Amino acid sequence: MGAVAAWTFPAAAVASDRVAHLLGMQTHLDDRHGVALTFDDGPHPQGTLAVLDALGRLGAPAAFFLTGEQALEYPSVAREIVARGHTVGVHGHRHRLLTLRGPGESMADLRLAQDAVAHTTGTIPRLYRPPYGVANPAVVLAARRAGLRPVLWARWGRDWERRATGASVAANVTRDLRGGEILLLHDADHYSAPGSWRTTLAALPGIAAAVAEAGLSFRALR
Repeated sequence: MGAVAAWTFPAAAVASDRVAHLLGMQTHLDDRHGVALTFDDGPHPQGTLAVLDALGRLGAPAAFFLTGEQALEYPSVAREIVARGHTVGVHGHRHRLLTLRGPGESMADLRLAQDAVAHTTGTIPRLYRPPYGVANPAVVLAARRAGLRPVLWARWGRDWERRATGASVAANVTRDLRGGEILLLHDADHYSAPGSWRTTLAALPGIAAAVAEAGLSFRALR
């Protein structure tokens, strides 16, 4: 009865601090002098490499939440993320809502994603971000049983939208920026508007400028 109740718990609102807190999902860093850049949906053969180059120029660390299916499709790109000193996490295997699936199927998805990321990067992932930021207690429990720490975000750039621009993404993710916040962007367009990674890329210099102006700096999410 307890397992059934956990599984039918209403799906968490995307990036809701209250729901994230109730589920024990991270949205902030302990370090209030920095912010963390995170990127979802990769790896992507053009987007990820372009973002990595931009991060190198900015001297900014980041965490990349990879889907297992894309890691297997582009293993050399997945390896490059780690080779350049960034963190890799799990974003599911097939970018689907696990709240709509049973415990066994959810655990299988997480294990497949973990194995894919570990196999392609040589690094065992320790972080998990549910697709769409949607989770319930059972999904969080499955992630923890797989040795993964669930991570959401404090603010997002809405860079996946067709109408987004570099300026709008930078404004969304830095307006009233506060130390300790985890920022969500995307380095791939596998599950969003075609070419949207170019919008993310265009936003990065503006984001970096806003972070510096706020007296903050980029911190690694580990």
